[in-house]
Amino acid sequence: MNKISVIIKREYLSRVKKRSFVVMTILGPLLMAALMIAPAMIVALSDPEYNVAVVDDSKLFFHVFTDTPNYKFTHLETDIESAKQLLRDEKFDAVLHIPDIAFQSPASLRIFTLRTVNFGARSHMESLLKTEFEGLKLTVHGIDPEVLMAVETRISIATIRLDEDGQARTDFPEVSMGLGFVTGFLIYIFIFLFGSQVLRGVLEEKTNRIVEIIVSSVKPFQLMMGKIFGVGLVGLTQFVIWVVLTFGIVTGVQSAFPEVFRFTPEEEVYVTGAQTLDPAALQQQLEAAQAQNTFAGQILEGLAAINFPVIILSFLFFFIGGYLLYAAMFAAIGSAVDNEADTQQFMLPVTIPLIFGIIMMQAVLENPDGPMAFWLSIIPLTSPIIMMVRIPFGVPYGELALSAALLVAGFFFATWVAAKIYRTGILMYGKKIDYAELWKWIRHK
Repeated sequence: MNKISVIIKREYLSRVKKRSFVVMTILGPLLMAALMIAPAMIVALSDPEYNVAVVDDSKLFFHVFTDTPNYKFTHLETDIESAKQLLRDEKFDAVLHIPDIAFQSPASLRIFTLRTVNFGARSHMESLLKTEFEGLKLTVHGIDPEVLMAVETRISIATIRLDEDGQARTDFPEVSMGLGFVTGFLIYIFIFLFGSQVLRGVLEEKTNRIVEIIVSSVKPFQLMMGKIFGVGLVGLTQFVIWVVLTFGIVTGVQSAFPEVFRFTPEEEVYVTGAQTLDPAALQQQLEAAQAQNTFAGQILEGLAAINFPVIILSFLFFFIGGYLLYAAMFAAIGSAVDNEADTQQFMLPVTIPLIFGIIMMQAVLENPDGPMAFWLSIIPLTSPIIMMVRIPFGVPYGELALSAALLVAGFFFATWVAAKIYRTGILMYGKKIDYAELWKWIRHK
């Protein structure tokens, strides 16, 4: 055991002292935090005002366009050619032309710009004009538009998740989907990244004949396990630093710019409105709260509804378990070949389950409690990825324990098989190895 610890220490220190490790350890949390807060910060701190000039030859739609925080409308009492000249002089960002025949021919509507049109502004104008056109057509046919508007109702059902202690919190399935995708993909990247380091390390020592000196002092199994655990500790160290730094960065930005992360949970507004027994007041309060909420605030509120201790501990376990399972197989492949080109024939069967897990992520995100998601999260070869996809949605602890137990069993079996290949292949040179030869090594006692 002492010899294994020496190998672990060597593998660990030789990698954490590299400049690439330090750079990625610092850049990793910065990139992760940037993905979470940069879009909201850019939108909040930039100037989103978009100036549109409206030339309404029909004189029917002047009253439709009113300024919003993002879009400013200017009504021009001039012809379209003069408006185009103002556009060329960059007095406006766009010019909306409503010709005389617009009511009879809506296809005649035009937006003139010097650059690509602002899609949000165009959608906003289309929505306003659609409502107005429909109202005018109803009036022409003798139908009161107010009646139809009173009938039309926008339905938006808020999702409330009940905690184990009975407390209610607004749930955002989109946030759970995003978190599940990110954690599952990170597991995939980490297993490939650090598993490949094990393979290259074994292959390098074998081709340089350094392993012949090492195995004179330690057993091949001890060497393999020391290398696997040493590289694994490097990945674990990097992950812990990433979590701490990312949390610190997000918390610091949230404290510095509270208005960017403004959010009022709907259940709080609902309770207040329900106490007044006034449905109209409740609707008004909900709409006011939704108008004040920010995109970044919604994301953080959705993340707050997720059991993060379970997420972090599960990520640690399934990363370590998945890494150890695949690293053992990568170490066996590295010991069986003489050069990196020969690894391809053995890498494909090993990596197919990982790739299959990534492919099936979308289907699992759409139905995280379905039978396919259950079985893929139980089978050890795919469970590290698929279980992490499911956990943000809430997984019964029984299923979590079963998946963990099978993953541990899978690691012991893979290590047993890899050790049989490693002890023979690590000193084998100059011979092309095939699957039949590997089977002989496994069966050899």
